[in-house]
Amino acid sequence: MDDLDARLARITRHRFRARFHVRGRDRAIVDLRGMPTIRKHAEDLIGRRLAPAQPDKDGRQTPYRGHPVFVAQHATATCCRTCLERWHGIPKGHELDRDERDYVVEAICRWIERDITVPGTGQRRLR
Repeated sequence: MDDLDARLARITRHRFRARFHVRGRDRAIVDLRGMPTIRKHAEDLIGRRLAPAQPDKDGRQTPYRGHPVFVAQHATATCCRTCLERWHGIPKGHELDRDERDYVVEAICRWIERDITVPGTGQRRLR
């Protein structure tokens, strides 16, 4: 298990974060669009909403629903710069560099893939 997997396992055991799952319309978006498109959406959303040194409405910029990336951001503690600093050790006050953006997008996409997959089978979970 690499560092990101270990960190995601720890974060998703947190009571608040454990309640998030990709369901309903958000699940349909993943099924319809596929993970390559979801990854592109994550890159765009992170670039616009989280990457700036002083994000607009930081701490309130990520909705709880409306796109699977938003749900995943809350589940992985990548929803705001405060959570990013607390849970991932990425400090506030600077624009996220390419490696930090890639890390956040990878955390989001890994979580989505795991949430929609039945453990131990590699098969997609029906919801």
